[in-house]
Amino acid sequence: MAEKERKLGIWGKFLTLWVALCIGAGVGLGHLFPQLSDMLARLEVRGISIPIAILLFAMIYPIMVQICWEEIRNAFRSPKPIGLTLFANWAIKPFTMFFFAWLFLGVVFARFLTPEQIGDYRAGTILLGVAPCTAMVLVWSYLARGNMGHTLVMTAVNSLTMVVLYAPLAALLLGISGISVPWDTIALSVSLYIATPLIAGYLTRRWAIRKRGADWCQFTLEPRLAKVSIVALLITLVVLFIYQGHVIVELPAIVGMITVAIFVNILVVFGITYLAARIIKLRYVDAIPAALIAGSNHFEVAIAVATTLFGVASGAALATVVGVLTEVPIMLFLVWISLLSRKTFPRHLQ
Repeated sequence: MAEKERKLGIWGKFLTLWVALCIGAGVGLGHLFPQLSDMLARLEVRGISIPIAILLFAMIYPIMVQICWEEIRNAFRSPKPIGLTLFANWAIKPFTMFFFAWLFLGVVFARFLTPEQIGDYRAGTILLGVAPCTAMVLVWSYLARGNMGHTLVMTAVNSLTMVVLYAPLAALLLGISGISVPWDTIALSVSLYIATPLIAGYLTRRWAIRKRGADWCQFTLEPRLAKVSIVALLITLVVLFIYQGHVIVELPAIVGMITVAIFVNILVVFGITYLAARIIKLRYVDAIPAALIAGSNHFEVAIAVATTLFGVASGAALATVVGVLTEVPIMLFLVWISLLSRKTFPRHLQ
């Protein structure tokens, strides 16, 4: 059995089952007890859900403990994966999302939607496409056995470039001027999801190795924390679907149509980036973080911008919420695809 499967135990072995059960539990609880959704909605700071922030920390901190600082230094010495990530996130993904939003919402499903709905849903999906993920991708890369040093560096680079490029690209693709970047949301999310768990993970690893030794850290502490990360991921699913799952119950057809556009775009961008990584001869461990980052979205930034521009009850805001609900299942599917395709890499690139 592979090392990471041993660390995750039964949680990793039957992850697909647990994910399905947690989604069902979240939808059921949100439908039966709508007051839970209202309560969660009040627990927000600068557009960031406090319960989700705590759970994301619980997901990412165990991964940070396992990152060796030598991996991070090596990542800075290998610019090709970082360059590929920037190209995929800013030169490909926003434009493919623009195209698929037009194709599916404006053409394929046009007869089922009003012109106003088409415009709003397209706007929401485009706002998702322009916001690359900066936190959850650490979990996806870990599960796909990617290079965590490169993943961490790529997420940091994404955070910086999003500050500069998000508003101009969103304005270009939406045809709306005066789009403001939610600086506070980006800064707070980077602090909570990257900086804080990184510092905590570094200090924990340093303490564990000094007090107990490298073997205890690797074979005792890390497996225990890995299980914490997976359990936090599953609880996050329950909370997300309690928080927003009523949308699926009330508007299943709308959710399905928006999901098709998002899903196809994620698959296409993931595939293009993965193929490009093969062409430039990246190792699997460096190729897969770039492809997964290209596929995922920073839904909190997209939601913040959508609600500011179009309103909380708008179709654009609804489309970004659908992005939240589809993020975890779709990305876990890509993790599964990644692990299957790993064997297709030449042995010296695995």
